[in-house]
Amino acid sequence: MRRELTEILQQALERAGAAGDLPAGEPPAWKVELPRNPAHGDFSSNLALVLAKRARRPPRQVAETVLAHLEDPDGLIAGTEVAGPGFVNFRMRPTAWAGVLRTIHAAGADYGRSAVGGGRRVQVEFVSANPTGPLHVGHGRGAAVGDVMARVLEAAGFDVEREYYVNDAGNQMRILGRSVYLRYRELGGADVAFPDDHYKGAYIRDLAAEVRQNRGDRYDSMPEDEAVAELGAWAGGRILDGIRADLEAFGVRFDRWFSERTLHESGEVDRILDELEASGAAFRADGALWLGTSAHGDEKDRVLVKGDGLKTYFAADIAYHLDKYRRGFDEVVDVWGADHHGYVPRMKAALAAVGIDPARLHVLLVQFVNLLRQGTPVGMSTRAGEFVTLREVVEEVGRDAARFLFLTRSCDTPLDFDLEVAKQQTADNPVYYVQYAHTRIASLFREAARAGVPVPDPARVDPERLAGQDEREILKLLYRYPEAVEGAATEWEPHRLAYYLQDLAARFHSYYNRNRFLGEAGPVTAARLVLAAGVRQVIANGLGLLGVAAPESM
Repeated sequence: MRRELTEILQQALERAGAAGDLPAGEPPAWKVELPRNPAHGDFSSNLALVLAKRARRPPRQVAETVLAHLEDPDGLIAGTEVAGPGFVNFRMRPTAWAGVLRTIHAAGADYGRSAVGGGRRVQVEFVSANPTGPLHVGHGRGAAVGDVMARVLEAAGFDVEREYYVNDAGNQMRILGRSVYLRYRELGGADVAFPDDHYKGAYIRDLAAEVRQNRGDRYDSMPEDEAVAELGAWAGGRILDGIRADLEAFGVRFDRWFSERTLHESGEVDRILDELEASGAAFRADGALWLGTSAHGDEKDRVLVKGDGLKTYFAADIAYHLDKYRRGFDEVVDVWGADHHGYVPRMKAALAAVGIDPARLHVLLVQFVNLLRQGTPVGMSTRAGEFVTLREVVEEVGRDAARFLFLTRSCDTPLDFDLEVAKQQTADNPVYYVQYAHTRIASLFREAARAGVPVPDPARVDPERLAGQDEREILKLLYRYPEAVEGAATEWEPHRLAYYLQDLAARFHSYYNRNRFLGEAGPVTAARLVLAAGVRQVIANGLGLLGVAAPESM
């Protein structure tokens, strides 16, 4: 419908140009869009606003001129108005909206997909938790956000690659190795002091017990530094295996697992530092190597190599991000925890310092999850060992509920996740409410089949039977689905899709409760069944992008 309206306006503009009422020729770029406020009509165009300067007339006069030349041969338009500084608003005839059902029927599972991305390569890096402990519920939110971000980007025509950055180098791996080593020594009867900054979870004892059982007293006589290094690498690998399994069970896959350690072992970090210093982007002062990020919006310059020769985490992060762009990605999406908010301007400044447009980096900050049980907070602390793992959450509430609930708020706002609500089969549970709409329609069609009532071709349905206010609001929502997917992708806001599905489900449930679907076979029954079929298809498509099942029964 938007394409048809754009063509109608284009033809009106050409007629106005041929008549000498407006300048002839191709106008500046303009658009027809769906207004956020329904009071502004069904569609709105900024054509008059962008043409006013060239026409040397006020935008409202230009708008009136365009409307004077407007022709609507198919009778789609019910009314027009010039609003505000010169917007042209359109109200479509109620029957015009029924055409979206034919579009949905023809496209099926592809309805909502587009080519807006033009095949641009995008890398989405997410989760990337240190392999020092199992994934907790906060990691689960980042996993859901990153995975759905990748899915909607693919649906919008981008070429997407998913990556997990394994932080398997540095001090945290030494602390992991020493934590396992100390528990191992305890199991051997040694009296050890366990530092407060070491990992204390039960999983550390389990790992130490596995070492003691399979390798005996091998590490009792080994020099501590050597034992810590070996146990850190082994334990990190075992934990990473568990992370892989948990993410697979959560419906998350990665195209690549990138090891931080390989950046150092290959000499890539040193090569990047040499490049930065040779180009003048990095400089030496006070015995250290610095990156001049203050010239690019950062609050101060940042150390890359300390005076004692140790490289900072920032140095490895820069090398890693340069590697991403050198692999040919047009855009990079990083999904980070909210505690990294101060790191964002630093990283963007670093990219600018090395000649990469910082606008090509998109950082989604994932706020904390307040895990509740019947309103009572459940504590989480990886080192203290008092936390609920993602695996435990998925086993208790199910993958679908966990994934959907993680997306019921924008990722940059805190989220209350109540385990008991997630298990309820009521309207208070958003995922149940949306899935139940799909199930309800599936049940409706099974009942129709038993009654011998066929679901007709949308092209054969009388649009007048779908011209009521309730039907029209549902049809307009169905029409907006591709826009919801595109907006989620191009605005880097995957939660938009969950919002959309909740809105659609709520409108359909309300409509279903007020109307009878299976009366005598006739035009009303046929129209309502086709409408329900469109809703079912869109809900299935949307849930698929969220990685959530669309059940036929519950």
